[in-house]
Amino acid sequence: MEIIKAQNLVYEYYSQDEVDGADSPFRAIDGVDLSIEKGGFIAILGHNGSGKSTLAKHLNALLTPTSGSLFVKGYDTTKEENIWNVRQVAGMVFQNPDNQIIASIIEEDVAFGPENLGVPTEEIKIRIKESLEAVGMTEYRKHSPNKLSGGQKQRIAIAGVLAMKPECIVLDEPTAMLDPIGRKEVLKTVKRLNKDEGMTVIMITHYMEEVIDADIIFVMNHGKIVMQGTPKEIFSQVDKLKELRLDVPQVTEIAHELKKKNIDIPDGILTIDEFVEAFSKLK
Repeated sequence: MEIIKAQNLVYEYYSQDEVDGADSPFRAIDGVDLSIEKGGFIAILGHNGSGKSTLAKHLNALLTPTSGSLFVKGYDTTKEENIWNVRQVAGMVFQNPDNQIIASIIEEDVAFGPENLGVPTEEIKIRIKESLEAVGMTEYRKHSPNKLSGGQKQRIAIAGVLAMKPECIVLDEPTAMLDPIGRKEVLKTVKRLNKDEGMTVIMITHYMEEVIDADIIFVMNHGKIVMQGTPKEIFSQVDKLKELRLDVPQVTEIAHELKKKNIDIPDGILTIDEFVEAFSKLK
């Protein structure tokens, strides 16, 4: 069942010309068609300025289309009366967790969202407990967020979204400001939510290794979706990705370079285990 559907989605904003001061339109999203199934792990890739973060902001109606349409669980995001319902379906996690954490005590921060939804007090207590357990942060519920690492803060930001019981979570470069340990913590949490809780995950990232387990990858360039497929299908096209100013997982790059040296190794290798297996079969 579809949870997200975009049809000829266009988003324009106006920028002022520095020479003559005239306003000119810039098309950040240009005719995007997109369908995302409920329960999937979806990745959206693209270089800076490709439109991926602008698209992310449409998924919970922070932005609305200039033309075309975007439906979230059947709710048309262009209709103002639907915005509340859209945001209850799709929760958003941003790049900088400090921009989402507003309380001085962690459990109070996690409670903020459901309180604003009018959830009864006893239910909020249950949601705080469940959300913190889901991200592995229960022992910190009475702590101040200021004492947490970047990865821990991002997990608290995710818990705050989970407490509102969304069916879909949109993560806009959630690991961009984190060290490798923090990235690993957040990615493990996201994968568990998808696999164990059945939550639809839409992840925007520029770390290719983070999306090798995705169900579908969409690649954007100049506001358009220019590639779409499984991780193996996408990362088999190393040269095309490089033309789009994107990297590939390191092990994929090594396999690609070996193949260019006429070594018979498969395309689209994504993990070290796959590489070792393929290499061991060489004669």
